[in-house]
Amino acid sequence: MAIEQPATRPANPRFSSGPCAKPPVFKLDNLSDAPLGRSHRAAVGKAKLKAAIEETREILGVPADYKIGIVPASDTGAFEMAMWNLLGERHVEMLAWESFGAGWVTDVVKQLKIDATAKTADYGEIVDLADVNFDNDVCFTWNGTTSGVRVPNGDAIPASRAGLTLCDATSAAFAMDLPWDKLDVTTFSWQKVLGGEAAHGMLILSPRAVERLENYTPAWPLPKIFRMTKGGKLIEGIFVGETINTPSMLAVEDYLQALDWARSVGGLKGLIARADANTAAITDFVDANDWIEFLAVDPATRSNTSVCLKFNDARITDGPAFAKAVAKRLENEDVALDIGAYRDAPAGLRIWCGGTVETSDIEAMLPWLAYAFEQEIAAS
Repeated sequence: MAIEQPATRPANPRFSSGPCAKPPVFKLDNLSDAPLGRSHRAAVGKAKLKAAIEETREILGVPADYKIGIVPASDTGAFEMAMWNLLGERHVEMLAWESFGAGWVTDVVKQLKIDATAKTADYGEIVDLADVNFDNDVCFTWNGTTSGVRVPNGDAIPASRAGLTLCDATSAAFAMDLPWDKLDVTTFSWQKVLGGEAAHGMLILSPRAVERLENYTPAWPLPKIFRMTKGGKLIEGIFVGETINTPSMLAVEDYLQALDWARSVGGLKGLIARADANTAAITDFVDANDWIEFLAVDPATRSNTSVCLKFNDARITDGPAFAKAVAKRLENEDVALDIGAYRDAPAGLRIWCGGTVETSDIEAMLPWLAYAFEQEIAAS
């Protein structure tokens, strides 16, 4: 029997995996305290930037002896900054199971030309973490934003490792419980789980990473925008809000408002619970419909933020075209915006389930997904 067009639409159809939905309480008026037209080096600007750092520490539970800095160019800038400064002292293992991790492999092997071993897995899978030698430096994404596959926990990373772990956690921070004692460098951007504005990255360094910075000089020149040391010592100002380049104080204010909202929903535990509830709604839907399934093969490695799905129906003859048509139909109905799979990923859908998304909106969108599927099957 044909599915009737659902009567209810999501209140917010924004399910993009980046930039992501703003917090439910977001209003432009809430940003009126931003010190626009003022120097970020003035007392008010420094105070805002320092607050952004310390409130990040508080909500994420970052240890007091770890350094947190606001750096240019989003998560990409933060991770590149880390690789250019820290890698090259010893052998590197590059782990990749989706496009962004593969991008880091390219930068290390082809641009920095570092002695490295690349370990990769297909979309939907993850590398064998038990086969990684953590006495080497290891670079990896915690959550594969374009594959929906995440590291299940930090158990495979030994506390006694000799190498550094460099973790791109951009779609994991504020939605997953990151084991700080296992991570030496962690990066993310404001535009992911907290729905902040783009262009600013966060760089978190363990004492072991700081020690490397102060005792190792890479063989290549470092652009000014990447430099974290001077005279063999860490530039401490970067980690108290004295940014390398000019930040947007409007974006800083937006991030501070998002952090306030995060506290109001229970901090990290509350954010994780919201993401888990959103993903559970999709899991129930997948379990009830045999024509759709998760891209991630192992439930233990399924993301609770960037949830990737693929169609599984013998009637579909052109998978990419069918997936695009479903996504376009949902967009045209204004019930789900920007949920097509990433361009390098297998054909399907990617639905953002981070904490700024309301479970009621996920639940209202899913009947439309079933409706769109049936409409496109009928049209094909």
